[in-house]
This record gives sequence, C-alpha cells and structure tokens, in this order.
Amino acid sequence: MKTLGLLRHAKSDWGHSDKRDFDRGLNERGTKGAELMGEHIRAHGTRWDRLVASPAQRVRQTLAAALPELTPTFDERLYLASAETIIDVVRERGGDAGALLLAGHNPGLGDMLFALVAPSNENALFDKAKAKFPTASFAVFELAIDRWEDLTDGCGTLVHFTRPRDLDEDLGPED
Repeated sequence: MKTLGLLRHAKSDWGHSDKRDFDRGLNERGTKGAELMGEHIRAHGTRWDRLVASPAQRVRQTLAAALPELTPTFDERLYLASAETIIDVVRERGGDAGALLLAGHNPGLGDMLFALVAPSNENALFDKAKAKFPTASFAVFELAIDRWEDLTDGCGTLVHFTRPRDLDEDLGPED
C-alpha cells in the first residue's frame, strides 16, 4: 500500500498583469490559506517521504508558507499538468517513498480524483472533492499498489480531503 497526497497551490495574485502565469505569486489570502493548510497537513500525521512539485511561483510560495520543513523536488512537467502527466511523474519520481506528496495545479489535481478512485470506491469525501478542488485543498489517497510504477486508474481510495474553508470560514468563496 502507498499513500499519495495532493496539495493544490493557494490563492494566487491576479493583480500584476505584467507577469507570466508561471510567475504569479500568492495574494494575502493565499498566504493565510497556505499557512493554515500547512498546520493541518502536519496535524494530519502522515510522514511524507518525498515532495514533488510544480516549479511555478505560486506553488513555491504555497510550500514555503505551508511546509517549509520539506524540501521539494521540482518537476516542470507538473506545471498545469493533466492527470495522465501527473500519474507519469508519480510513477517516475515515487522511488522508494511510502508516502508521496505532490503539489501543483488544477484541473489536473482535481482530475486525479476521477483517475484514481474507481466508482466502487467512491465515498462521501469523493463526492465533496469532485464538486470542486479549490485552491490550497489537500487530499490523501490510499493506493492498492506496492510500487509507484504500478500506479493505475482505479487503484485508490480517497481517505482525506480538506479545503481551507473547512478550517476557517473566512477562507471560503468570496461573494
């Protein structure tokens, strides 16, 4: 059994139109959400053996605010990656890790729900996550595999899902 965590970057700053999408950082709300989610991830109790992340600035800033104790391996393929690409990266980068945390972007991270969870394994957490995988959301899957190379569609069960608004209602959708 392997454990895969997914962390979407926190709320990004759209106020600087002179920056490329890749270079956009976090806004103030995003930094607050990242810090709060970092506390939650540490309290969750999983010891992450490896962290693989998109090198985009908003992902870097999310990780610096949320999980400064972890050293990420950056993989350019994760920038705006599809679920298929994410699965390829996990297969290649998982190595001997028992628990792998991946940080990146939607729609690929949200699409991972549908790739990893077979209809027979859908549960209330899946229903909550499939409705929307908002910024700074954190999901954990238990995977019925022994090697990352064996990661395939339908091998997982979603066992944890938390959004920033679940921890602080002020971080919910803006009106």
